[in-house]
Amino acid sequence: MFYFQLVIMAGTVLLAYYFEYTDTFPVHVQGFFCFDKAFSKPYPGPEDDSRAPPVLVYSLVTAIPTVTILLGELASFFTKPEAMQEKTIVTADCCYFNPLLRRIVRFLGVYSFGLFTTTIFANAGQVVTGNQTPHFLSTCRPNYTALGCHSPLQYITERRACTGNPYLITSARKSFPSKDAALSMYSAVYTVMYITLVWRTKGTRLTKPTLCLTVLSLAVLVGIVRVAENRNHWSDALAGYLTGGAIAAFLVTCVINNFQQTQPQLPPLPPPVHPPRQEPSLNMPMVAMPCVESPLEKLSGPQVRGDGWVHWTPGRRGKSKQELTANCTV
Repeated sequence: MFYFQLVIMAGTVLLAYYFEYTDTFPVHVQGFFCFDKAFSKPYPGPEDDSRAPPVLVYSLVTAIPTVTILLGELASFFTKPEAMQEKTIVTADCCYFNPLLRRIVRFLGVYSFGLFTTTIFANAGQVVTGNQTPHFLSTCRPNYTALGCHSPLQYITERRACTGNPYLITSARKSFPSKDAALSMYSAVYTVMYITLVWRTKGTRLTKPTLCLTVLSLAVLVGIVRVAENRNHWSDALAGYLTGGAIAAFLVTCVINNFQQTQPQLPPLPPPVHPPRQEPSLNMPMVAMPCVESPLEKLSGPQVRGDGWVHWTPGRRGKSKQELTANCTV
């Protein structure tokens, strides 16, 4: 099972690489209206000149959850009683995998998987939709005279309508959803859920809410900067927030069980064994019981009373020897 998870992780990383750095998946080419003001914003410059450059965003997305999980697991491990610590048998009956290392690897591994998954979802949306950025026409530099644009209602669908830098034009067609907003929100939601479900703070009730709001504010700020610099539309940032938050909530809830300890899989109990029921034997030997003759039977027959007359007892007669023997046999 462990090697199967490694294969899935490697496939996710490769797919994210092909989306990001190769032309394996071409971008869908959408048309545009002549003189469209929604795409006529000035070119803001390369991504590195942004107030939220990719290097800073990716560094925070990697560092904040890693540091939070390391601090939380170390504090939980050294403050929890030994009897309540999680143990996982690896081999035999005496070898245990370190529960601290196991939880750290598990939580950070799932986080890394979700990070690449969010990248794939964002890049796939950009490639499939091909929505233009607000500065698309400034990068495209279409020749309106050659295209015959005389009215803003005229729609241009020619692939060779742009005369600008092909690399910048391709980047300007990747607007929906905002990848930076998706990664920032994914990291923020994952970190906030970890702080809420795992951290135990004593003495104050404002520590966890303050940390959570700070992390969420940083994620929202990334999308606001992207919109303010005309690199994305509001709809692009909102779609990125929704994508990253949904992936983080799904992984925390359904994959790692809200950061709780995994219950060991115990073998099923054998069914109860009932003792065999002893049936009465039908071939029991006949046992002869001692026979006692009833006094009434001795008096059966003619009797003489004191008046001199002989009286017979009705309905009674003496039993033969065979009948007595049959009645006394069990």
